[in-house]
Amino acid sequence: MSETPADLKYIETHQWVRVADDGTATIGITDFAQEQLGDVVYIGLPDVGVRVNGGEEAGVAESVKSASDVFSPVTGEVLAVNESLEDEPEKVNEDPYGEGWMFKVKLADPGELDGLMDAEAYSEHMASEE
Repeated sequence: MSETPADLKYIETHQWVRVADDGTATIGITDFAQEQLGDVVYIGLPDVGVRVNGGEEAGVAESVKSASDVFSPVTGEVLAVNESLEDEPEKVNEDPYGEGWMFKVKLADPGELDGLMDAEAYSEHMASEE
């Protein structure tokens, strides 16, 4: 069974978000998503300074068997991208909730988090897709 940390929020397209006290939201794909993709060979990330919108495409993850859009769970300005993924995209497979994070945004509306799934709801969602 896929790992689902309780301190994160999730969206149906299998991305997670962790919000720091300063309002910075770190985003990545879930353990379930990386398992479905297989060995990740390329990650396309948004540019720093662009605005991403919650629920909209913000990047791409490509594996040896498929490609999948990466959606942003929240709206905000991209503050940073995980540049290490350019040379080591496998970090997404090895540590999707840690070193495999994808990008960080300055959260535009903290209330947006209320509409996202908690770990329990996301676990139920994953079970419905298996």
